[in-house]
Amino acid sequence: MAFCFLAAILIASLSPFAYASDPSPLQDFCIAVNDSVASVFVNGKICKNPNMVIAEDFFFPGLNKPGYTSNPVGSMVTAVNVNQLAGLNTLGISLARIDFAPYGINPPHTHPRASEILLVVQGTLYVGFVTSNPGNKLFTKYLYPGDVFVFPQGLIHFQFNVGKTNALAFAGLSSQNPRVITIANAVFGTKPPINPDVLAKAFQVEKKVIDYLQAQRIN
Repeated sequence: MAFCFLAAILIASLSPFAYASDPSPLQDFCIAVNDSVASVFVNGKICKNPNMVIAEDFFFPGLNKPGYTSNPVGSMVTAVNVNQLAGLNTLGISLARIDFAPYGINPPHTHPRASEILLVVQGTLYVGFVTSNPGNKLFTKYLYPGDVFVFPQGLIHFQFNVGKTNALAFAGLSSQNPRVITIANAVFGTKPPINPDVLAKAFQVEKKVIDYLQAQRIN
């Protein structure tokens, strides 16, 4: 019951953000059709015939299930965007569940098309974001169950579970498909790899350090 109540609060809080990113819809709804060869697109997806729309097009089950966190970073993001919930097409919002193992982290990353509002349900999270150049000011906060924090669109941000128990948060995003750029992967895990001489110069470290980091991302 508490889960449903918190989820309802989070979804209701998304409406102010819906106008900040994706364009306003031109119809009541536009159920996404996954057809890569279609020639007509609206926000990247064509619309299902309204006469064929059913309730399941607006439904996604399973956010009550914990995500798998036995991985190197100790966290798991379960996204509910237009690719999982077709009814989100053109609505300018999406949702995610974020599970954390003890001391797990959602690594520094950005959402190029969305601002994010985070609601902590369980545990204690240390969160923060960094402003753009040249200031690169860091804003951080410790969050507890019931706390909410906002990450502005496009800025690097992170969440870290500082507790000895599991943590859980839900995030609302102001795009039907905000995408994510994980900084470490984008810099050290490209295919093909960025020339290590470029990264050694950029980070002002020896080339062997870059070689090590690139090997970690590949493995």
